[in-house]
Amino acid sequence: MRRKLVSANWKMNGSRAANAAWLAEFDGRDLACDVVVCAPYVYLPQVIEGLRGGETGAQNLSAEAPGAFTGEIAGEMLLDLGCRWAIVGHSERRAFYGESNDVIAAKAARAIGLGLRPIVCVGETLAEREAGRTQAVIDAQLDAVLARCTPTQLLAGAVAYEPVWAIGTGKTASPAQVQEVHAAIRARLARVNGAAAAQLRLLYGGSVKPANAFELFTQPDVDGGLIGGASLQARDFRAICETACEAAR
Repeated sequence: MRRKLVSANWKMNGSRAANAAWLAEFDGRDLACDVVVCAPYVYLPQVIEGLRGGETGAQNLSAEAPGAFTGEIAGEMLLDLGCRWAIVGHSERRAFYGESNDVIAAKAARAIGLGLRPIVCVGETLAEREAGRTQAVIDAQLDAVLARCTPTQLLAGAVAYEPVWAIGTGKTASPAQVQEVHAAIRARLARVNGAAAAQLRLLYGGSVKPANAFELFTQPDVDGGLIGGASLQARDFRAICETACEAAR
């Protein structure tokens, strides 16, 4: 049985006061699942110091080693702070900042090489889904990563399926749709290494809320979630984590 993993992605949100209130309310020390909170870079020290139960992640990292890359954040810097996870290839990075499959694969490889645990995001747009290209798009995204990282190396982190059309829109892929894609992702990885693919945690991200989490998390190939908007409220995020624990029983 794969242990459930729930990761918060605060995106570009937060303030010292709001973060302090969130950290005071959230206590995950009794949860029977793994918890990661991915905060904006500038708030990582505050979250690392105040988080009770779970680990802290960054929302991105540079594919480069420290050097002349103004404005970038190296994985070594994240590790130096005590950060242990990093989101790689979130759809917003792909769409708004032009990160290609190859760039994202390089970031995943760099994270793994340093001992950071990547959450590698894959997913299709609405136009790609309607054109019947969901699997082709995701296979291309995965193939770029697999050219640099083995499934065994990916076991340190997770792969997150985030259909772009369901992120922050209030629309959620049906549990059957999510399971179909997750099963296909696992099958693609299994063609390289079946044993590792069976163990790798696959997360779903796309308007997950306390009300729909159980039906999603009880799908056989859904091992938790990458939670955006709902993670900004500590109570809602805690409820989703509790649901992940319940779904694992």
